[in-house]
Amino acid sequence: MVGLDLSEMDATLIKFASFVANTAKTNKIYFVNVVRSLHIPDEVLKEFPNLTEIAIEERKLAMKALVEQHFGNINVEVSYVIKEGVPSKKILQWEVDKDIDLIILGRKTTLKGKGFLTQRLARRASCSLLIVPEGAELGVKKIMVPSDFSEHSVIAMEQAIDIAERNGPGVEILCQNVYTVPAGYHYTGKSYDDFKEIMKNNARNDYKKFIKKIVKKGIKIKTIYTLDENEDPVEDIHNMALKTKPDLIVIGAKGRTATTALFLGSMAERLVQLINKFPLLVVRPKGKNAGILDYILEL
Repeated sequence: MVGLDLSEMDATLIKFASFVANTAKTNKIYFVNVVRSLHIPDEVLKEFPNLTEIAIEERKLAMKALVEQHFGNINVEVSYVIKEGVPSKKILQWEVDKDIDLIILGRKTTLKGKGFLTQRLARRASCSLLIVPEGAELGVKKIMVPSDFSEHSVIAMEQAIDIAERNGPGVEILCQNVYTVPAGYHYTGKSYDDFKEIMKNNARNDYKKFIKKIVKKGIKIKTIYTLDENEDPVEDIHNMALKTKPDLIVIGAKGRTATTALFLGSMAERLVQLINKFPLLVVRPKGKNAGILDYILEL
């Protein structure tokens, strides 16, 4: 499902949808536009009862024209949907109703329009979410996977490897682990530098256990260990992204281990907020987000 808002952002999203559909052998794509209200007064509707249907059809035609311009010639079924109401509620309802595997949304920084509520959908959707910043370029040669070696990180890494394999030889994965020195290290009699090395070695051992669970499929994986010195692992991840300039960042829905900083879960929301220069894929196994139907009903 691709969220469009009939702004300049749509061209980028459609191109990314085409790229994903081609590499993932997608069966069907829904291009969805949600408006809070069509702003047609009741008095006008009495005189022109078909005006709502006409307005919806005009929006569908505008969406179709954009898709035909930017999507490319790919053998995939396409459907155009106009919804009226609260955007997050309608998107989540449609996701459940149509058993969506992936939601693609835009991330605006300078373009006009609010776009979709990416942070709320990243928190509540029961499937994976790809957030594409404005001006993002197509192609995947370098994928960054921040990891705390949890089960959710396993899922994220497996997804990254699958994407790398589908995009041909030469794709590199950067696996970043942010580790910390515990506050009470000085009671051990070790210096800060000594304990820093102990924690890094422990992270290396955790990675060895972690990667044994994963079939690498011949994909090159480079590990990066980053010391968190300001109790802000999200900033460390963001800084690494700015330094390495990945084509895609892949994170799991949540996770933590005893030897690394909490970084997914509530901090995933900060990553969604902070990462605005690179496409960000939030991986969640379908159906693992309990309570989504209750949440929809509360909106």
